[in-house]
Amino acid sequence: MNEKTLSSQTPEQNLEARAELFKALGHPVRLLILNLIKIKPRHGEELAMILTLNPATISHHLSKLADVGLLTAEKDQYYQVYSLSGTVLEKPLRDVVFMPQTGLTAQVKEDAYRQKVLRTFFKFGRLKAIPAQLKKFLIVLERLAEEFEPGRTYTEREVNQVLVEFNDDVATLRRGLVDAGLLERENSIYWRVTTVETEASPAA
Repeated sequence: MNEKTLSSQTPEQNLEARAELFKALGHPVRLLILNLIKIKPRHGEELAMILTLNPATISHHLSKLADVGLLTAEKDQYYQVYSLSGTVLEKPLRDVVFMPQTGLTAQVKEDAYRQKVLRTFFKFGRLKAIPAQLKKFLIVLERLAEEFEPGRTYTEREVNQVLVEFNDDVATLRRGLVDAGLLERENSIYWRVTTVETEASPAA
């Protein structure tokens, strides 16, 4: 976890990264490891000998610390030598605990609005009515898109079978999913659009 990563994440992801950092620090052995490595870079076997612990246990702790960006590793002959990563450790505690309120507030409001829309239009898993307002319709469509597995292709009949479980107007929902860019269609074959789309469509 570094400053660039934190700033590029959504508030929800940002919170997860910060929580993972504190989880990694929440073990006495890991705090000892950090203090020993602060004195000089060390490899796992050396740390295991100093702390009289199993090398596999030390390796587990080192991995946890490296995963959150507290340590960096470099190959030195047969060993991975670990050093402190200054980026995270140099940040004041308040900068790690407290988040920019603008982004956090916006995310909380957006999530609350989404949940309100879904509660309004869905009852017992069925879509009671198709929203007339585009913003609300998109929220409904995003929810429906979750029913389609990424990387899998669907015939039009299979798409209809999924959608009819929510509402009988499958044509409007199917067209809405395609128009919103949530499903792609080619030769009556559909697939869910993921964040990164490849140039070629999935094989049927």
